[in-house]
Amino acid sequence: MPHQETETLWQKRLNQIDSDVQEIRFPQVEEDTVSQDEETCEVVMGDQALRIRFHDYDEVYKIPGLYEKLFYEELRCCSPSRVAGLLDDVLEDSDSCPEDLRVLDVGAGNGMVGEELLVRGVRKIVGIDIIKEAREAARRDRPEVYDDYHVTDLTDLPERVEEKLREDGFNCLSTVAALGFGDIPPKAFVKALDVIETPGWLAFNIKEDFLSERDSTGFCRLIRRLSRDQVIQIQAYRRYRHRISVTGEPLHYVAMVAKKLKDVPDHYLED
Repeated sequence: MPHQETETLWQKRLNQIDSDVQEIRFPQVEEDTVSQDEETCEVVMGDQALRIRFHDYDEVYKIPGLYEKLFYEELRCCSPSRVAGLLDDVLEDSDSCPEDLRVLDVGAGNGMVGEELLVRGVRKIVGIDIIKEAREAARRDRPEVYDDYHVTDLTDLPERVEEKLREDGFNCLSTVAALGFGDIPPKAFVKALDVIETPGWLAFNIKEDFLSERDSTGFCRLIRRLSRDQVIQIQAYRRYRHRISVTGEPLHYVAMVAKKLKDVPDHYLED
Protein backbone atom coordinates (compact mmCIF):
# COMPACT_ATOMS: atom_id res chain seq x y z
CA MET A 1 0.00 0.00 0.00
CA PRO A 2 1.53 3.36 -0.98
CA HIS A 3 2.34 5.75 1.85
CA GLN A 4 -0.31 8.26 0.74
CA GLU A 5 -3.01 5.60 1.08
CA THR A 6 -1.68 4.74 4.53
CA GLU A 7 -1.91 8.39 5.59
CA THR A 8 -5.54 8.32 4.54
CA LEU A 9 -6.00 5.18 6.65
CA TRP A 10 -4.82 6.71 9.93
CA GLN A 11 -6.48 10.04 9.19
CA LYS A 12 -9.77 8.25 8.59
CA ARG A 13 -9.38 6.43 11.90
CA LEU A 14 -8.55 9.69 13.69
CA ASN A 15 -11.71 11.23 12.30
CA GLN A 16 -13.68 8.35 13.84
CA ILE A 17 -12.19 8.87 17.30
CA ASP A 18 -14.04 11.26 19.61
CA SER A 19 -11.07 13.28 20.85
CA ASP A 20 -10.99 16.28 23.17
CA VAL A 21 -7.45 17.23 22.15
CA GLN A 22 -7.51 20.80 20.82
CA GLU A 23 -3.83 21.60 20.55
CA ILE A 24 -0.41 20.05 21.12
CA ARG A 25 2.42 22.39 22.12
CA PHE A 26 6.09 21.47 22.08
CA PRO A 27 8.69 23.01 24.40
CA GLN A 28 11.31 25.36 23.02
CA VAL A 29 14.52 23.37 23.32
CA GLU A 30 17.88 23.43 21.60
CA GLU A 31 18.73 20.66 19.14
CA ASP A 32 20.22 17.53 20.77
CA THR A 33 19.55 18.74 24.34
CA VAL A 34 16.65 16.34 24.92
CA SER A 35 16.96 12.61 24.27
CA GLN A 36 14.20 10.88 22.33
CA ASP A 37 12.85 9.02 25.34
CA GLU A 38 12.62 12.24 27.38
CA GLU A 39 10.63 14.32 24.87
CA THR A 40 7.49 15.97 26.21
CA CYS A 41 4.56 18.02 25.01
CA GLU A 42 1.69 20.05 26.43
CA VAL A 43 -1.77 18.78 25.53
CA VAL A 44 -4.57 21.34 25.55
CA MET A 45 -8.11 20.08 26.22
CA GLY A 46 -10.66 22.77 27.00
CA ASP A 47 -9.28 24.92 29.82
CA GLN A 48 -6.85 22.17 30.85
CA ALA A 49 -3.21 21.79 29.73
CA LEU A 50 -1.36 18.57 30.59
CA ARG A 51 2.38 18.04 30.37
CA ILE A 52 2.99 14.52 29.02
CA ARG A 53 6.20 12.63 28.36
CA PHE A 54 6.01 10.74 25.06
CA HIS A 55 7.22 7.45 26.54
CA ASP A 56 4.65 7.50 29.34
CA TYR A 57 2.41 5.49 27.06
CA ASP A 58 -0.15 4.74 29.75
CA GLU A 59 -0.91 8.48 29.98
CA VAL A 60 -0.92 8.92 26.20
CA TYR A 61 -3.33 6.03 25.57
CA LYS A 62 -5.81 7.28 28.15
CA ILE A 63 -6.62 10.29 25.97
CA PRO A 64 -8.54 9.26 22.81
CA GLY A 65 -6.86 10.43 19.63
CA LEU A 66 -3.73 11.78 21.33
CA TYR A 67 -1.41 9.04 20.02
CA GLU A 68 -2.51 9.66 16.42
CA LYS A 69 -2.46 13.45 16.71
CA LEU A 70 0.93 13.54 18.42
CA PHE A 71 2.98 10.96 16.55
CA TYR A 72 1.30 10.88 13.15
CA GLU A 73 -0.19 14.31 12.60
CA GLU A 74 2.42 16.45 14.37
CA LEU A 75 5.60 14.35 14.21
CA ARG A 76 4.85 12.56 10.91
CA CYS A 77 5.56 9.01 12.06
CA CYS A 78 5.38 6.39 9.29
CA SER A 79 6.81 3.24 10.89
CA PRO A 80 3.72 0.99 10.94
CA SER A 81 3.23 1.41 7.19
CA ARG A 82 6.95 1.10 6.43
CA VAL A 83 7.40 -2.16 8.36
CA ALA A 84 4.12 -3.69 7.16
CA GLY A 85 4.94 -2.63 3.58
CA LEU A 86 8.41 -4.16 3.73
CA LEU A 87 6.92 -7.41 5.00
CA ASP A 88 4.44 -7.30 2.12
CA ASP A 89 7.29 -6.90 -0.38
CA VAL A 90 9.26 -9.83 1.05
CA LEU A 91 6.20 -12.08 1.08
CA GLU A 92 5.54 -11.28 -2.57
CA ASP A 93 9.15 -12.07 -3.49
CA SER A 94 8.91 -15.42 -1.69
CA ASP A 95 5.55 -16.37 -3.26
CA SER A 96 3.85 -16.12 0.13
CA CYS A 97 0.80 -14.07 1.03
CA PRO A 98 -0.43 -12.11 4.06
CA GLU A 99 -3.57 -14.25 4.29
CA ASP A 100 -1.42 -17.17 5.46
CA LEU A 101 0.09 -15.26 8.38
CA ARG A 102 -0.84 -15.69 12.02
CA VAL A 103 0.76 -12.64 13.61
CA LEU A 104 1.82 -12.01 17.18
CA ASP A 105 2.08 -8.21 17.46
CA VAL A 106 4.41 -7.41 20.35
CA GLY A 107 4.25 -3.96 21.91
CA ALA A 108 0.90 -3.68 20.13
CA GLY A 109 -0.14 -0.41 21.73
CA ASN A 110 -3.44 0.94 20.46
CA GLY A 111 -3.40 -1.15 17.29
CA MET A 112 -1.69 1.03 14.67
CA VAL A 113 0.49 -1.85 13.40
CA GLY A 114 -2.29 -4.39 13.69
CA GLU A 115 -4.52 -2.22 11.53
CA GLU A 116 -1.80 -1.95 8.86
CA LEU A 117 -1.53 -5.74 8.79
CA LEU A 118 -5.29 -6.19 8.71
CA VAL A 119 -5.80 -4.00 5.65
CA ARG A 120 -3.06 -5.94 3.88
CA GLY A 121 -4.97 -9.17 4.29
CA VAL A 122 -3.66 -10.76 7.50
CA ARG A 123 -6.52 -12.75 8.98
CA LYS A 124 -5.28 -13.54 12.49
CA ILE A 125 -3.57 -10.95 14.70
CA VAL A 126 -3.04 -11.19 18.45
CA GLY A 127 -1.59 -8.31 20.44
CA ILE A 128 0.69 -8.24 23.46
CA ASP A 129 1.63 -5.24 25.57
CA ILE A 130 2.85 -4.79 29.11
CA ILE A 131 0.37 -2.07 30.06
CA LYS A 132 -3.39 -2.47 30.34
CA GLU A 133 -4.00 1.04 28.97
CA ALA A 134 -2.72 -0.16 25.58
CA ARG A 135 -5.28 -2.95 25.40
CA GLU A 136 -8.03 -0.61 26.56
CA ALA A 137 -7.09 1.89 23.84
CA ALA A 138 -6.99 -0.80 21.14
CA ARG A 139 -10.41 -2.09 22.14
CA ARG A 140 -11.76 1.45 22.27
CA ASP A 141 -10.32 2.75 18.99
CA ARG A 142 -9.75 -0.40 16.86
CA PRO A 143 -12.06 -3.12 18.18
CA GLU A 144 -11.98 -5.09 14.93
CA VAL A 145 -8.20 -5.51 14.68
CA TYR A 146 -7.14 -8.10 17.27
CA ASP A 147 -8.51 -11.60 17.76
CA ASP A 148 -7.07 -11.50 21.26
CA TYR A 149 -4.90 -9.15 23.31
CA HIS A 150 -2.68 -10.17 26.23
CA VAL A 151 -1.40 -7.80 28.90
CA THR A 152 1.71 -9.56 30.15
CA ASP A 153 5.47 -9.32 30.67
CA LEU A 154 7.42 -11.41 28.17
CA THR A 155 10.44 -11.46 30.49
CA ASP A 156 8.31 -13.26 33.08
CA LEU A 157 5.67 -14.95 30.95
CA PRO A 158 3.00 -16.83 32.94
CA GLU A 159 2.79 -20.51 31.99
CA ARG A 160 -0.89 -20.35 31.03
CA VAL A 161 -0.24 -17.41 28.67
CA GLU A 162 2.71 -19.14 27.03
CA GLU A 163 0.65 -22.27 26.51
CA LYS A 164 -2.09 -20.22 24.83
CA LEU A 165 0.41 -18.45 22.58
CA ARG A 166 1.95 -21.73 21.46
CA GLU A 167 -1.47 -23.24 20.83
CA ASP A 168 -2.30 -20.34 18.50
CA GLY A 169 0.55 -21.40 16.20
CA PHE A 170 1.93 -17.99 15.24
CA ASN A 171 4.15 -17.93 12.18
CA CYS A 172 4.98 -14.21 12.23
CA LEU A 173 6.23 -11.76 14.85
CA SER A 174 5.79 -8.01 14.44
CA THR A 175 7.11 -5.31 16.73
CA VAL A 176 7.29 -1.66 15.71
CA ALA A 177 8.75 1.38 17.54
CA ALA A 178 9.12 -0.60 20.75
CA LEU A 179 12.72 -1.88 20.88
CA GLY A 180 15.73 -0.27 22.49
CA PHE A 181 14.29 2.13 25.07
CA GLY A 182 13.51 -0.43 27.75
CA ASP A 183 9.91 -0.94 26.61
CA ILE A 184 10.82 -4.33 25.13
CA PRO A 185 14.28 -5.48 26.30
CA PRO A 186 16.30 -8.11 24.39
CA LYS A 187 15.12 -10.88 26.73
CA ALA A 188 11.47 -10.15 25.86
CA PHE A 189 12.27 -10.00 22.15
CA VAL A 190 13.98 -13.41 22.28
CA LYS A 191 11.05 -14.93 24.19
CA ALA A 192 8.59 -13.62 21.61
CA LEU A 193 10.73 -15.05 18.81
CA ASP A 194 10.82 -18.37 20.64
CA VAL A 195 7.01 -18.54 20.59
CA ILE A 196 6.92 -18.20 16.78
CA GLU A 197 6.81 -21.43 14.79
CA THR A 198 9.73 -22.56 12.62
CA PRO A 199 9.91 -21.61 9.80
CA GLY A 200 8.33 -18.24 10.44
CA TRP A 201 8.62 -14.52 9.75
CA LEU A 202 9.88 -11.58 11.76
CA ALA A 203 9.07 -7.94 10.93
CA PHE A 204 10.41 -5.18 13.17
CA ASN A 205 12.17 -1.84 13.35
CA ILE A 206 14.73 -0.27 15.63
CA LYS A 207 16.49 3.08 15.93
CA GLU A 208 19.67 3.01 13.84
CA ASP A 209 21.77 4.06 16.88
CA PHE A 210 20.92 0.74 18.52
CA LEU A 211 22.55 -1.15 15.66
CA SER A 212 25.89 0.64 15.98
CA GLU A 213 29.01 -0.41 17.86
CA ARG A 214 28.12 2.16 20.53
CA ASP A 215 24.83 0.42 21.30
CA SER A 216 24.25 -0.15 25.01
CA THR A 217 20.84 -1.84 24.77
CA GLY A 218 22.12 -5.25 23.66
CA PHE A 219 20.11 -5.35 20.44
CA CYS A 220 23.07 -4.89 18.13
CA ARG A 221 24.81 -7.94 19.60
CA LEU A 222 21.59 -9.93 19.76
CA ILE A 223 20.60 -9.43 16.11
CA ARG A 224 24.12 -10.20 14.92
CA ARG A 225 24.19 -13.32 17.07
CA LEU A 226 20.81 -14.52 15.81
CA SER A 227 22.03 -14.07 12.23
CA ARG A 228 25.45 -15.63 12.84
CA ASP A 229 23.91 -18.70 14.49
CA GLN A 230 21.42 -18.93 11.60
CA VAL A 231 18.41 -18.67 13.90
CA ILE A 232 17.18 -15.94 11.56
CA GLN A 233 18.09 -14.84 8.05
CA ILE A 234 17.65 -11.16 7.19
CA GLN A 235 15.55 -10.85 4.03
CA ALA A 236 15.22 -7.05 3.83
CA TYR A 237 16.88 -4.07 5.55
CA ARG A 238 15.73 -0.50 4.99
CA ARG A 239 16.83 2.75 6.62
CA TYR A 240 14.20 5.49 6.68
CA ARG A 241 12.90 8.48 8.65
CA HIS A 242 10.78 7.14 11.48
CA ARG A 243 9.51 10.61 12.49
CA ILE A 244 10.81 14.04 13.38
CA SER A 245 11.86 15.13 16.86
CA VAL A 246 10.34 18.00 18.82
CA THR A 247 13.04 20.22 17.28
CA GLY A 248 12.16 19.08 13.75
CA GLU A 249 15.21 16.87 13.27
CA PRO A 250 14.78 13.50 11.49
CA LEU A 251 14.93 10.35 13.62
CA HIS A 252 16.19 7.48 11.49
CA TYR A 253 15.25 3.87 12.10
CA VAL A 254 15.93 0.60 10.30
CA ALA A 255 13.10 -1.70 9.27
CA MET A 256 13.94 -5.38 8.91
CA VAL A 257 12.18 -8.50 7.76
CA ALA A 258 13.76 -11.83 8.58
CA LYS A 259 12.93 -15.49 8.27
CA LYS A 260 13.12 -17.70 11.34
CA LEU A 261 15.14 -20.72 10.25
CA LYS A 262 15.34 -22.73 13.44
CA ASP A 263 14.12 -22.78 17.01
CA VAL A 264 15.75 -20.42 19.49
CA PRO A 265 18.47 -22.33 21.40
CA ASP A 266 17.84 -22.73 25.12
CA HIS A 267 20.98 -20.81 26.07
CA TYR A 268 19.58 -17.68 24.39
CA LEU A 269 16.68 -17.70 26.84
CA GLU A 270 19.01 -18.34 29.77
CA ASP A 271 21.63 -15.68 28.93
